[in-house]
Amino acid sequence: MNKAYFGCWPTMITPFTEDNKVDFSVVRALVDWYIAHGADGIFSVCQSSEMFFLSEQEKLDIAKAVIDANAGRIKIIASGHTSDDHGKQIEELGAMAQTGVDAVVLVSNRMAKQDEGSEVFKRNAEDIFRQLPGVVFGLYECPYPYLRLLSDEFLADCAKTGKLVFLKDVSCSNEIEKRRVSLVKGTSLSLFNANTSTLLDSWIEGYDGYNGVMANFHIDIYKWMFNHFKSEPELAREVSDFLTVAAVCEARCYPVNAKFHYQLTGVPMSLVTRSKSVGLLNENSRHEIESLVRMEKSLRAKLGLRG
Repeated sequence: MNKAYFGCWPTMITPFTEDNKVDFSVVRALVDWYIAHGADGIFSVCQSSEMFFLSEQEKLDIAKAVIDANAGRIKIIASGHTSDDHGKQIEELGAMAQTGVDAVVLVSNRMAKQDEGSEVFKRNAEDIFRQLPGVVFGLYECPYPYLRLLSDEFLADCAKTGKLVFLKDVSCSNEIEKRRVSLVKGTSLSLFNANTSTLLDSWIEGYDGYNGVMANFHIDIYKWMFNHFKSEPELAREVSDFLTVAAVCEARCYPVNAKFHYQLTGVPMSLVTRSKSVGLLNENSRHEIESLVRMEKSLRAKLGLRG
């Protein structure tokens, strides 16, 4: 089945000015950078965007700015689904849908509290679907503030009924990913993996794409692997090993280090973030990113990528 959502998608960071306002000139530059490096779509308001640290208006303004800069070239999705109150969540989701994004992304841990079970989750999800008819939804198993994975029953139902067009999977489990391929087989629901270490194996099993943090560093290398993992399996595994080790950067001082990486690779921006202190990017962290840039350059040469 040809699916509408596939390929390699970045989780977009939010650039800020030195006085901590959204830098919309860099937002536009980032959209162009993503597309020039092979992005098939952009997740524009997400955890990488620091959506829990953005105002409601900022979230909407960022989504609109990305849509305008994109000018219809690739798909744009957005979340901003951050409130604790269920009624407020529906307002947020409805407002985001009005921006014109291709899909609005539900956040799994917003549909029930950590100590609440699957019935509460299902009831709240069904109420969202009922109150926002006509809205195209995806779902993200966001790990912050806690990780809630979808049940097999809920995923299978959403695939069969068309309630979701894609899932951003954060299970980091080959066994779960293999099972999910079977659950959605023959439907239009796309499966995206956010985890690099299981990514190649999930594509081999039948996943439809990648949507993760490290696309902010080298989305073109992910895209090469997506395009060639069937025709050049041995080299694809070598690329996968590089990407897996490189993804350790996510556990360091992301998204500050991603902004430093952009400074070195052609999208000048401040290092200001709201979720992490700029001071976390110490001398050692800078050397790590500088080393990563050199390694990326070497691998691109081997793969025939322009850089």
